[in-house]
Amino acid sequence: MAFALLSACKPTQTSKSFQGICGTVLFKSGNHMPGPDRPMPKGQPVVREVLVYELTKIDQTEATDDGFYTKINTRLVKKVKSGKDGTFCVSLPTGTYSVLVQEEKGLYANQSDGQNNIFPVTVAKNRRSTITFDISYQAVF
Repeated sequence: MAFALLSACKPTQTSKSFQGICGTVLFKSGNHMPGPDRPMPKGQPVVREVLVYELTKIDQTEATDDGFYTKINTRLVKKVKSGKDGTFCVSLPTGTYSVLVQEEKGLYANQSDGQNNIFPVTVAKNRRSTITFDISYQAVF
């Protein structure tokens, strides 16, 4: 299995040829219920391994009862580590991918689409797809 381990990077604003996914990884815990005169917590930026797989459906995985993925049965395309500010960028060919992060209990993603694809992100030619990846398994909404 071949994959690339990349470090977090920030393409310059003038770099129009960057093609891939850039984002911020935020850890959310505690009470996130809306309320009067209560500001919504934004989450803390965290360093995490961000894993980009071929587009993956939930039934192409093995998971624990508490929602962590223990095995992904699609190809790992690239790995990158977010920086201390939670940001990351990974250069990718055009296509649609599944994005997950590595946690102690396994791989994690908290989004899927109507076709049961895990955290799908589409990369268009010469375009940067920007995401916020919330790690929210310790948060209450």
